[in-house]
Amino acid sequence: MTDHMLELKLHDGPARQGKYQAMETPNILKVVQDSLVPDTPLPYDVPREMAEWSVKETLKSAENGDVDRMAVIHGAKYQDLRLECARALEDMGYRLFLVANPEELLRNPRDLLKIITSLRENMSPNSTLYFSFTELNFVPLLVYLGVDLFGESAADFYAQTGVMTTPHNNYNLQQYSLYDMSPAELKKQNREYLDFVLREVRAHIQNGTLRNLVEERCCSSPEAMSALRILDRDYGDFVDSYTPLY
Repeated sequence: MTDHMLELKLHDGPARQGKYQAMETPNILKVVQDSLVPDTPLPYDVPREMAEWSVKETLKSAENGDVDRMAVIHGAKYQDLRLECARALEDMGYRLFLVANPEELLRNPRDLLKIITSLRENMSPNSTLYFSFTELNFVPLLVYLGVDLFGESAADFYAQTGVMTTPHNNYNLQQYSLYDMSPAELKKQNREYLDFVLREVRAHIQNGTLRNLVEERCCSSPEAMSALRILDRDYGDFVDSYTPLY
């Protein structure tokens, strides 16, 4: 097993707890630009022909890349193109993957579920999925779907706009006078909240209670609640396949 493969230790439904390098997952991954294999990004809602071109060019760049770096799963809103991109990258030897267009996926619950469940069902269980940008109340659900690693870009972005991100809600500190914080202080606080949520998620996985946390947090986000309802209605086989029978 290479350093860039995930060592699985425990399931709680589809959620996975494991070890990636020296860290327990799910967790925060510090990423710099040099960590990424060159790719060809596009917006989320583009014609299929453009998405096909993006995948083709991304795979062409990855062929000559370092498989120990992070590859990007492109394909815009098209589930089959995402899966085609992921499988081809795995065949090249990549095992750490950034899911492109994370903000748009969170705003489109049906697409989020189609794409993430398809990736998780068809990719190697030792391959790691990374979400670079996410709302905190979405983190438990994303972990429940099989996402392993998260970035700090949302925490940093919101800090620059004067918004505190908490596990339950986002607060514009100009409107809600909770604290008087500089952008640097707010950035530190937002990152600490992200760390807390992932510690909380890991503890729930260990106790077999992640689903309870998912339901609680999804109640604070219409998009997350919509995704959870669609998951329960249309993806029972996906959830059941990871649920032990007694």
